[in-house]
Amino acid sequence: MLNFNNINIVFIALLIALIGYHFFYGLPWYVFVLLLLVYLSLLFYGSYNVRSNFYVKTVSSADTSKMQIAISFDDGPSTTYTPQILEILKHHNIQAAFFCIGKRIAENEALLQRVHDEGHIIGNHSYSHDLWFDLFSAGKMTEDLFRMNRAMKKVIGVEPRLFRPPYGVTNPNLKKAILKGKFIPVGWSVRSMDTVIKDAGKLLEKVTGSLKPGAVILFHDTCKSTLDMLPAFIAHARQKGYNIIRLDKLLNLEPYA
Repeated sequence: MLNFNNINIVFIALLIALIGYHFFYGLPWYVFVLLLLVYLSLLFYGSYNVRSNFYVKTVSSADTSKMQIAISFDDGPSTTYTPQILEILKHHNIQAAFFCIGKRIAENEALLQRVHDEGHIIGNHSYSHDLWFDLFSAGKMTEDLFRMNRAMKKVIGVEPRLFRPPYGVTNPNLKKAILKGKFIPVGWSVRSMDTVIKDAGKLLEKVTGSLKPGAVILFHDTCKSTLDMLPAFIAHARQKGYNIIRLDKLLNLEPYA
């Protein structure tokens, strides 16, 4: 399996072999540059593909033939669109997963409580969701995740076990933080791109074209296009025979510590 440890072993062995060959026969310098570029490309792929399991194993879908899917929302809670999304979910009797940012809880405690009271699960999406989160040390990442846990427990009385990496980026430091906090990293199999696609019709087409049994769909409850297309998405999924169930039930995970 392609992962960080295996790649390091292979590339170290290649580097030693090339150095040995170069010592006896000589090699052009660009061979070593090419090896470095290939190595860095693989690290980039592993960091930015949450489903690659390159640094840490993530749960991104269910291995099932049942017509079941789950929907999730990142980056809330936000008074702009989260309440309206909750109304839509309640109207259609659907429970979802909300991966929340800790720093947004203090000013939205009632909203977080509502998410919990209405039967949705809440996961950890870091406290800061900092632009430079990926460059944090392992210790700083760990404290960031624990801080989100504390903020959430203060409001609803439970701590999340499910964690979704900010921007979907993983690296060795984040792996250490995940293991330290005993989190279960959760990804997705369908990325809606709702932070980029502003047209509800195009967003609907993008998401519905990728549905399959066991899919986990990533939305953001901070995007108007998601709010606008959500009823149509639910109708389409049900028309195709899909049952939208809560993420923890689809993936058979315990959401809280």
